[in-house]
Amino acid sequence: MSFYRNKEPDTYRAAPLFACRHITKTYKQVPVIADISLALPEGRRIALLGPSGVGKTTLFNILAGLDRPDSGTVLLSGRDITGVPGNVSYMLQKDMLLPFRTILDNVILSLLIRGEKKADARAFAASFFPDFGLAGFEQHYPRQLSGGMRQRAALLRTMMMQKPVILLDEPFSALDAITRIKMHRWYRDICAQQKLSTIFITHDVDEALSMSETVYLLCGKPGRITQEIQVSLQENDCLVSQELLQLKQKIMSFLL
Repeated sequence: MSFYRNKEPDTYRAAPLFACRHITKTYKQVPVIADISLALPEGRRIALLGPSGVGKTTLFNILAGLDRPDSGTVLLSGRDITGVPGNVSYMLQKDMLLPFRTILDNVILSLLIRGEKKADARAFAASFFPDFGLAGFEQHYPRQLSGGMRQRAALLRTMMMQKPVILLDEPFSALDAITRIKMHRWYRDICAQQKLSTIFITHDVDEALSMSETVYLLCGKPGRITQEIQVSLQENDCLVSQELLQLKQKIMSFLL
């Protein structure tokens, strides 16, 4: 079953599903990001990797339509959506689950806002609980779940928005290392099943290599894309493979 109930059949795309072109933003006369361009093909995963303070969240707010750039455009399927919210799904670092609602009722919030009947929304969302490792926890409350389970619930809620692009701002940063690796594997499987198109923000080089097929390095003040690195590893979890270590060394040489 797909999240995208009304999605049209896949067609050939000459252009990427989602892109931004020459994005620049200044706050209080201080340049934050400058001349940023990136492209997300349909069904792919890309990572924005860089240190704190280089404008990654500023860029995400622009990509989500929550803020407007000083110059540049954001495109979805070739259509200009610059400054227009509601075209992509956006998940922040914290899970933001409402403590007084059950997990199922947290997950269906976007469906209810869209006007769907509660019974229909619950039935549709519940069908995805097994794939998300949440079967049997529909009536639990957030405080009763582990950190990894809360993140999976938050991701399922995000995907219920049924938007073609998902923006994830350090979604696994609060998890311990072992849980984080498990979440990486799980999310890659979900992406393969659902053909999800995702952009991640991360400070972690290993996470960028594990979770993405293209890594954009965002560095400097103002933040600029300094490198675009393709990740073609057969098994991203081979964190000690020679190929991955060479890629990691290459990235670190650009960042340090």
